[in-house]
Amino acid sequence: MVSDKTSIIRARDVMSKGIVSIDGIATASEAAAKMRSEKVSYLLVNKRHKDDAWAMVVVQDFIKKVIIPGRSPSEVNVYEIMTKPVITVPADMDIRYVARLIYRAGMRRAPVEDCGELIGMVSLASLILDNDLF
Repeated sequence: MVSDKTSIIRARDVMSKGIVSIDGIATASEAAAKMRSEKVSYLLVNKRHKDDAWAMVVVQDFIKKVIIPGRSPSEVNVYEIMTKPVITVPADMDIRYVARLIYRAGMRRAPVEDCGELIGMVSLASLILDNDLF
């Protein structure tokens, strides 16, 4: 455990800075193409209005909701397969609590929010693989 407050690692310290997003009306085919071109395993789904909740679509959504049921990806919209709402984490949250929150919510990643704006993405894997925590 970290006992010195100045050495606490925050979500902003471990997040990836790029967020790739898509509109919910896009097709699963368009979303998969965007994921391939951007080399990501998730897409943040844009809010419809300022009071709306964030959503996310991940590779597992395509597998469970498009491929296994045998649906045509060009006939399925992202809003049909996305997860909503998505839990966001504050940029200044201690990563111990970030890890606990994401894990207990059954998620692998979460957007990082600062003053109402999404500024990055943190994943359970990045907490272990991309940092000198161990």
